[in-house]
Amino acid sequence: MNMTKFYRNLFELNGHPVVARSLKKFAQSKASKPFIPSFVKLYKININEATRELKEYHSLHDVFIRDLRPDARPVPSEAHAFVSPCDAVLSVVDHLTEESRFTVKGQEYTVAELLGSESEAKKYSGGQVFVFYLSPTDYHQVHVPVDAEVESVYTLGREAAPVNELGLRHGLRPLTRNYRLVTQMNASGQPLAHVMVGALNVNTIERTNHESVVKRGDSFGYFSFGSTVVLCIPKGALKFTGKKGKVKMGELLGEWIPREV
Repeated sequence: MNMTKFYRNLFELNGHPVVARSLKKFAQSKASKPFIPSFVKLYKININEATRELKEYHSLHDVFIRDLRPDARPVPSEAHAFVSPCDAVLSVVDHLTEESRFTVKGQEYTVAELLGSESEAKKYSGGQVFVFYLSPTDYHQVHVPVDAEVESVYTLGREAAPVNELGLRHGLRPLTRNYRLVTQMNASGQPLAHVMVGALNVNTIERTNHESVVKRGDSFGYFSFGSTVVLCIPKGALKFTGKKGKVKMGELLGEWIPREV
């Protein structure tokens, strides 16, 4: 068996809906437990960061959404620190157009499509979009990037296309078609859109934090399978460090600038 292809199909869910749901069911069952050691080895997962030993996991899904020790991802304590919400590869779109359009992997999107609201999209005109792509290697819990108040949480879209490299480049605009959890936040007077984009054919997003006030580093939810996080940031709201590429949850990405009253 080609284990690389097997796990890629399993956790990116690149297939027919019936196949995808079957793979999801298998990954969440005890029948998948014998595959745990090979999965951890293939993707070089540092299980020493986790709260449980390898033998304590009962399924591949358990390993995929593993909890980490508190000291594994330290979160900066500086006032107004803005941090990565997840382990991922980060790409950044600077200077959104007046219509809040942006391009990812050669495909054009609009913030209005992403958020399902023209009025909300206007808040991000000239701003930035941060796109975090999570691979099977990554820790798949998603956290809060900055201290904020949660104003609204809603879902949009239907499962449509994979959110891996090929899906983002060649799929039918998965960031704005796939099932996604949209959270509108107010961070020190500035709007922030926090979007978790699900994978192909199954709802792979679970929200775990239902508080109205959240702090940077707080856990917010998790992905069961392949996934992407998109943050929409208004113009002038962030002094970005410039860090792109591989990032870890809690890593400092900049200083959030409160809106003057």
